[in-house]
Amino acid sequence: MATYAIGDIQGCYYTFMALLEKIKFDPKRDTLWLAGDLVNRGKSSLDVLRFVYQLDKRAVTILGNHDLHLLAVHYGATTHKSYDTIDDILEAPDCEELCQWLRHQPLLHQDEKLNFALTHAGIHPAWDIRTAQQCAHEVEAILQGEQYSEFLHHMYGNQPEHWDTHLHGWERLRFITNVFTRMRLVSEDGKLDLRKKGSPDMASEHYHPWFKIKPRLAKDTRIIFGHWAALECNTGNEPNIFAIDSGCIWGNELTALRLDDLKRFTAKNVEP
Repeated sequence: MATYAIGDIQGCYYTFMALLEKIKFDPKRDTLWLAGDLVNRGKSSLDVLRFVYQLDKRAVTILGNHDLHLLAVHYGATTHKSYDTIDDILEAPDCEELCQWLRHQPLLHQDEKLNFALTHAGIHPAWDIRTAQQCAHEVEAILQGEQYSEFLHHMYGNQPEHWDTHLHGWERLRFITNVFTRMRLVSEDGKLDLRKKGSPDMASEHYHPWFKIKPRLAKDTRIIFGHWAALECNTGNEPNIFAIDSGCIWGNELTALRLDDLKRFTAKNVEP
């Protein structure tokens, strides 16, 4: 019985299957933690989504920015982008069933017994784990409730840049969503830079990877995240931080981290 956290799959179904074969995944015994971005950019998003859906409770799935984008397109909150590869889902007879399931997935998963938390992009340095849980629940409640379409219409944008406990309404929900699904670089005073996507070496002055900002209030929780392929899973030996997006969609590898002993497994991209 083992638990494996797997990085961004992004429609790379065949590589995903190769990795599961490598770790000898047994759905009757093992559990997968999936770090979001199940879909988009790869050619087999529908296959990935259907496979994870049928795993039911054997998989913990958190939402990434590409998953939210699929929901926004499906529910008419934004337009289809030229480089999107989600047509197979949008045209599938079970599209609505899959999207209903997807919008009921969390932004943050925590297992107190294992002392691990899983999120797509990370946890803001100014949030302790309890605050992060509360913030995640705020967005999840809206996304799973009657206002989900209105939320998706207000989700996009880089403002506000700073966390403030007095934020309210769509601005508050947008900031929380950006932290959990888009954040990479944060300034020393807590400001998000959502424009830079490359290596931390390319960051503007006073901006650093979110997990390098001090103080970081959730430092005692072991945090697993994806989203940032340019890190190449290198977090500079930061304690309790585990990056698992190894850039499979860019022709690299898909990574699994076994939580029981922190051993990593990889499968090379084998997409047709």
